[in-house]
Amino acid sequence: MKALAALRSGRVVAVATESSFGLLADVRSPDAVQRLLTMKPRDRDKGLPVIAPSEPAWHTIVRQVPEPAERLAKAFWPGRLSIALAASLELDERVSLRDAAGRATVAVRQPGPCAAADLVRAFLGPLTATSANVSGEAPLLDAASVHETFADAVESGDLVVVEGDAPGGPPSTIVAFDGDDWRIVREGAVSGAEVEAVLS
Repeated sequence: MKALAALRSGRVVAVATESSFGLLADVRSPDAVQRLLTMKPRDRDKGLPVIAPSEPAWHTIVRQVPEPAERLAKAFWPGRLSIALAASLELDERVSLRDAAGRATVAVRQPGPCAAADLVRAFLGPLTATSANVSGEAPLLDAASVHETFADAVESGDLVVVEGDAPGGPPSTIVAFDGDDWRIVREGAVSGAEVEAVLS
């Protein structure tokens, strides 16, 4: 599979997620992270969202998982809910973001049915999943638009595009934890009421 081989060689893959096209790269490869950030510069305070193939893989890139976060994962994974926790010390600092207290955190989810989910399960490790678009512009929903927007990266071989279309719709909801305390950073596909029902 061309996309899987590309990820294993430190390149970036654009593929449909449950909503839009995402840019996938191996979070454990500094070269892959740099390739991604060259294609899509990202403010340091935003970090890069991550998808994981399983809960055990999630645990390898965060420091600890509080019980309420485990409950959320069991309720909504695989699906469109990201959980932001303190990042592992080993995680590339360009992937993590800084919270209000200056701590490195990372938002992770196990994706629901989509091409990106198939790819991360085959890869067996965490991957970035930032939207495939120019920062500040609308997410891209088809491979042709990705080819056009990232033509230089495709031409150089740094980016491999998986053909297909994404369905659109809201992005993942992001819930951040500080110990057992939590807050909704972004409300998306999963409503605040649904989160509250699990955590109350």
